[in-house]
Amino acid sequence: MGTAVANEKLYFELHVFCCINQRPEGHLRGSCGDKGSAKLRNYLKVRAKELGLGKVRVNTSGCLDRCELGPVIVIYPEGVWYGVKTIEDMEEVLQQHILKGKRVERLLLEPPK
Repeated sequence: MGTAVANEKLYFELHVFCCINQRPEGHLRGSCGDKGSAKLRNYLKVRAKELGLGKVRVNTSGCLDRCELGPVIVIYPEGVWYGVKTIEDMEEVLQQHILKGKRVERLLLEPPK
């Protein structure tokens, strides 16, 4: 059974989850929402559509539990985490990771310890 599922064509090749979590003002960990994550998510959605990336799904996410490092995105199925702070960062992830399959080393977040 696992083989049949593995051989089926995927509906989406990549899922990009963009945290837009909003914590109360002054929270020690901060929140991605306070750092402009919705603007970054919207940018990526528009760019993906402009480029005709129908097999890439840009999703809104609640808390990914790393807001102090944010804004944070995670790309599946690989499970690659990025801290993206600017439109330029998001465009670099789009150009390098999403389009070319190359990780953007300078934006990678280390696995939690």
